[in-house]
Amino acid sequence: MNHSREPGRTCISYLLENRLGSTSNPQNNSKGCGGIMRVAPIGLYFGDNRYTIKDIDMIGAEAAALTHGHELGYIPAAMFVHMIHLLSHHSGVSVLDAVKDAKRIMSTLFPKAKHLHRLTGLVDRAITLSADSKIRDLDAIKELGEGWVAEETLAIAIYCSLKYEHDFEKAIIASVNHSGDSDSTGSVTGNILGAHLGIDAIPQKFLDNLELKEIILEIADDLFNDCKISEYSNTTDIVWEQKYIYHTYPNKV
Repeated sequence: MNHSREPGRTCISYLLENRLGSTSNPQNNSKGCGGIMRVAPIGLYFGDNRYTIKDIDMIGAEAAALTHGHELGYIPAAMFVHMIHLLSHHSGVSVLDAVKDAKRIMSTLFPKAKHLHRLTGLVDRAITLSADSKIRDLDAIKELGEGWVAEETLAIAIYCSLKYEHDFEKAIIASVNHSGDSDSTGSVTGNILGAHLGIDAIPQKFLDNLELKEIILEIADDLFNDCKISEYSNTTDIVWEQKYIYHTYPNKV
């Protein structure tokens, strides 16, 4: 857990300099995919009625904007969070439903964004390509980009998730078998279909040697179920306090 796994240079440099940005006060013009790659838990976490879905989307945008100040560094993150939230907290939502609703909301959240058309155009192209049974995955992904920037990462993940909506393995294979930023596109694809299909859809061979599997599952459950503590009540949640406030929770219960 404490090993360095090639973190993005933009993320690390701005964190080290304590020069964090926001959507209203960006600190750089980066639209790399480092922002979108870290925001999936936001869509998973906020499942109650404390926040509107637009609020949740903006939390995703602001989280990405800490280190990626270009519109296309943080708007794709907001769109991604919107999709994760719908897929994980609302039954009967298809990936296409989530994509279309996220696209609709982005135009209301960021009506003055100069580069939104670039994102929506790529998303539309991803939808079209995913419905074309004659095109090879590699050729389709090449049309969408390489995934080094956030809008391309999201578009490639959307393509793979739509093309193989009910087959986690095929989607992941398609998302990582290209010459671009394949770990990023694979990660975002896995987030989307993981939220949509659940852990039972993940082939066991992908889970057998997964590092920190039990910790990942525990944190995911905690995020999804939230805690009982609220600001304006006397409710306590001893387990949550021990884990995330006092750090006294035992490894084994």
